[in-house]
Amino acid sequence: MKAVIFDMDGVLIDSEPLHILSDKTLLKRLNIETTENYLDKYVGVTSTVAWKEIINEFNIQNSLQEILNIQLSLELKLLKQGNYNAIEGIPDLLKELYVHYIPIGVASSSSGMFIKEVLKKIRIEKYIMTWVSGENIEKSKPEPDIFLRAAELLQVNPEECIVIEDSKNGVLAAKKAGMKCIGYKNINSGNQDLSKADIIVDKIQEINLNKMKNYFK
Repeated sequence: MKAVIFDMDGVLIDSEPLHILSDKTLLKRLNIETTENYLDKYVGVTSTVAWKEIINEFNIQNSLQEILNIQLSLELKLLKQGNYNAIEGIPDLLKELYVHYIPIGVASSSSGMFIKEVLKKIRIEKYIMTWVSGENIEKSKPEPDIFLRAAELLQVNPEECIVIEDSKNGVLAAKKAGMKCIGYKNINSGNQDLSKADIIVDKIQEINLNKMKNYFK
């Protein structure tokens, strides 16, 4: 193992409820009613891909860019107002990797502006060597593009990376990239099928450097 790549929403910060709330607020403004768990299928997917599908499904007249601008504004407002911290266990895990010179990347479907604000909000910027936004790649998770780009920036081979993910789409993307994947079962990320992950954990505290190295034996 030569690098660890973290998903952000639902792994570094418990922000999936924030995204769901902003999307539900936007849907309400558009006078669109959906089922309670309608948005679960879009966890881990870029906003562009998700809202393209939603716009087509409900015949929304607003432009995609207009929708994305409103959504980002809502998300940043909620982030600023909320009392958000890193998920329990994340600071210790990042420190352990950092002191052992294991490069750390973030591969998130969120916008670059949101990623920067989150890393600042939860005070983990110094540990992150590089990050890739869903805006920087052509194909969203579950395709592997974002993880392959992160590996390229970290200057390691994909098969030498471990990914930590909380969504079905993210796990599928990591495995398609040829990477080992730890599925983190975050109850706030909706009903996610993590069965394709190499291992599934209920708490970030279950992950440490020695255990990750064992995946490569």
